[in-house]
Amino acid sequence: MNIRFLETFVWLARLRNFRLTAERMHATQAAISSRISALEQEMGVQLFDRGSREVTLTQVGTKALPFAEQILKLNQSMLDSVGDRSKVSGLLRLGAVESIIHTWLPDLLKRVREEYPNLTIELTGDTSSHLVAQLASGHIDVALQLTPTTAAETSGIALGSLPMCWIASPSLNISDETLTEAELAAFPIIGFARHSLPHTFLVGLFESVGEPAVQINCMSSVAAIIHMVIDGFGIAVLPCAFVMKDLAAGRLQMLKVTHRVPALPLIAAYRRHPDSLLPESIARLALTVMLDFALANGPQFALLPETDSASSQHF
Repeated sequence: MNIRFLETFVWLARLRNFRLTAERMHATQAAISSRISALEQEMGVQLFDRGSREVTLTQVGTKALPFAEQILKLNQSMLDSVGDRSKVSGLLRLGAVESIIHTWLPDLLKRVREEYPNLTIELTGDTSSHLVAQLASGHIDVALQLTPTTAAETSGIALGSLPMCWIASPSLNISDETLTEAELAAFPIIGFARHSLPHTFLVGLFESVGEPAVQINCMSSVAAIIHMVIDGFGIAVLPCAFVMKDLAAGRLQMLKVTHRVPALPLIAAYRRHPDSLLPESIARLALTVMLDFALANGPQFALLPETDSASSQHF
């Protein structure tokens, strides 16, 4: 019996909705429906009554649910008990966006070395769109990116998000009062690469208030953006976590603005290998490291996946 199908059965029983189950399992509604149909055909019973808005367990489905939950728990317990991570060897190709490289990626790499001492990590830093393509084509095994994965044979885990803020050098003598978009547009804006989520936000923000001529300078390096802002060349929108030390040291100041800046969502996407659970294990380890980072630094700098959707707007 397919463990993935049983997991789908359990989640659909809990959520009672194909769309929500598909979002939870990072699959299409058609894939969820197909798994349930295959499971029902294999068991020779109908597990759900399908309504127009939600599905409910049949009497047989209600009886089957605790058995399915027990099988999933036993399966996970077996993997946790039998697996010896110190004996895992080989190559794992890991891709990450700069938002993660400049925050908690070093902590993740340290954890990987500790738990998988014989594993070799090949690291790639790139934009989210490029990582999505590389994961889909099989050139990397795990991608720490900004957008969900939709490619076949891939899955994803929501890691939480990084709040964004406007920052400037104190040398610019910008007022502590709340600034309008027009007041921000008076300064050169230093932004992420063109067509990235933050860049798209900036373009849309200023166009919506009639400031299409604002000067937005696109940089491919986060380190370069921070350096130029510290030097007073312009102002920028960055994840607050990037500049924690600079804010604390007084090299940068956080600006107050009239609009809400969306948080930057983080996703650990991975390829599903039938002969290896390693990519998924590394993705889940990334979730643990992100949670530790969020708890250590607070909601101003990182949001947990359970709370970020309720407390912030996302790109």
